[in-house]
Amino acid sequence: MAGRVRALLLALTCVLSAAAASAQDATRAGVVQSPILTLEVDRLYADSAYGRKVSAALEEQGADLAAENRRIESDLTEEERRLTEQRRSLPPAEFRALADAFDQKVQALRREQDAKARMLGDLSDNRRRQFLAEAEPVLAELMREAGAAVILDKRQVLLAAEVIDITETAISRIDAEIGEGPDLLPEPPLPDPAAPGTDP
Repeated sequence: MAGRVRALLLALTCVLSAAAASAQDATRAGVVQSPILTLEVDRLYADSAYGRKVSAALEEQGADLAAENRRIESDLTEEERRLTEQRRSLPPAEFRALADAFDQKVQALRREQDAKARMLGDLSDNRRRQFLAEAEPVLAELMREAGAAVILDKRQVLLAAEVIDITETAISRIDAEIGEGPDLLPEPPLPDPAAPGTDP
């Protein structure tokens, strides 16, 4: 078993070495010539104009959500303090009704805020998938220009020459083709919760 693994690794090394040698021999229109290309997919997204725009927008919305959570926590703490002060002056049944209503409000607010956080996470994943779909024709054209049969995710490659890495070229091409993309991040559709200290 170990012998077969070593043989496979040796064969892969030979293929990549041959591809690198071929790539060093010829370049057309700024694109390396090689039957095998590699790509850093994460960096392709993160360093593209599209990815930077999405990241900045998500960071801003995440900061807004964190600030909203802090405000809600502060308001709920104050409401709980006032409710506790009322306990001595209220009949037990009336206090219990107020306490139950407060607990329900807390749970509803928690669900709303958790839903907003999940929405941001889902939005991040969706925008990444959308970017890769938009980038696919550009990558296909690069592969055609390079005379390549395959583009490999660099994370899955054991050994490869840097000359067959097309990440920088792909970023430049994608930025020129799709730029920052459309307005990708509308404001969250969930309404802001009412201030916890006020009646619904």
